Amino acid sequence: MNKTLNNDFTEVLTGRRSIRKYDPSVKISKEEMTQILTEATFAPSTVNMQPWRFLVIDSPEGKAALAPLARYNKQQVETSSAVIAVFGDMNSFDYAEEIYSTAVERGWMPAEVKEKQLAGINNHIAVLPPEVKREILLIDTGLVSMQLMLVARAHGYDTNPIGGYDKDKVAEAFGWDKERYVPVMLLSIGKAAEEGFSSVRLPIDKIAEWK
Repeated sequence: MNKTLNNDFTEVLTGRRSIRKYDPSVKISKEEMTQILTEATFAPSTVNMQPWRFLVIDSPEGKAALAPLARYNKQQVETSSAVIAVFGDMNSFDYAEEIYSTAVERGWMPAEVKEKQLAGINNHIAVLPPEVKREILLIDTGLVSMQLMLVARAHGYDTNPIGGYDKDKVAEAFGWDKERYVPVMLLSIGKAAEEGFSSVRLPIDKIAEWK
């Protein structure tokens, strides 16, 4: 079921604020959260490997486990409907066959293109050094995270991207393999209890150049 509340892209874009205090009585259903995450995953990624992985922390037990790891952002953890931990999967290339085969089945890609793409992935990209793979993950998961914040706003919710948390411990705290899953950020999501602040943006003539 489509529960999008706001299709005005300019308002979604310019009205987004980083919210630190939410209405704790507002809970996002698993159904709607699934839709929000699905829409976010239309973000682009390197050779369409979609390396993002989401851990939706919305239970009292989950939030209690997260709180000491995000002690400088406890208000967001405690009052939000959920905190989404965004990770990058170092094994994302394991899904290449599934992704490209599905594209062929749906008629979106010729079989010969699939084989050529897979050969390139297996021979070059999948064997990159771990530090290079991590750089790719950070770019791709950054794209999906921004898209997730805008999608959430279109659904009538607010968010806050959080980088201040114990990244070395968050995966293990929830039973995830910390060698495989690279922590990127936490995203609190819910209904704002107070209005966020407007913030200044540098003028384009200071940050862009034409040649």
